[in-house]
Amino acid sequence: MAIADKFQALETADLIVTGRLVDASNATLFAHVLFNQVELLCIYKPIAGERPLWDFVDGCLAHREYAAFCVSEYLSLGVVPFTVLRDGPYGFGMVQEWISIDEEIDLGSFFATDHPKLRIMALLDAIINNTDRKIGHLLPVDQQQVYGCDHGVTFHVDDKLRTVLWQWAGADFNETEIAILERAQAGLANQLRVILQLLITDAEISAMEKRVARMLSQGKFPKPSPDWPAVPWPAF
Repeated sequence: MAIADKFQALETADLIVTGRLVDASNATLFAHVLFNQVELLCIYKPIAGERPLWDFVDGCLAHREYAAFCVSEYLSLGVVPFTVLRDGPYGFGMVQEWISIDEEIDLGSFFATDHPKLRIMALLDAIINNTDRKIGHLLPVDQQQVYGCDHGVTFHVDDKLRTVLWQWAGADFNETEIAILERAQAGLANQLRVILQLLITDAEISAMEKRVARMLSQGKFPKPSPDWPAVPWPAF
């Protein structure tokens, strides 16, 4: 299905819920849409099914998930599946394309490799301050393409980076990564800021600006903080 058709399908086609991911801490529903006689599988997370978090008191998880997708797309990273905000059978929420992973890839070892898409994802996580990058949130489609999911706890004003992708901690950014950070910095002064203002708070956007500026100044991937658990638990 073409990219434009995927967006139109996720945004406008009837959303049909067929099941629930019971291990998820918030309501995470398996669904599909039909568009031009083609079925597109997706995940539907209604805002009404979100469990309040003490350290994310502003906004909602659905908006943060969509904001993470917007940042990935704005920076041309391509590591977050197609995501939209829309109404559904259980109310307004986030709908994201389902990614079928390569079952032959062992996530238990894959997450620690020097895969270029994992490195891009580590950079995105540092930009959006992802506090929940688990092994199970990595979605390798094949040996080249990898996506990441579950970006509901992101953009906090305090540095709360928790991830299993620490293999580049303290490594120098390459020219491509510096260009990505510069694009993020420029975007936060205009178009990207306009997008994010509809989804997260001004304080969170300002904190993101400071993170990006700090990374550009230091020229290196961040290291684990001694004041905050560096790896989410459970790690998978």
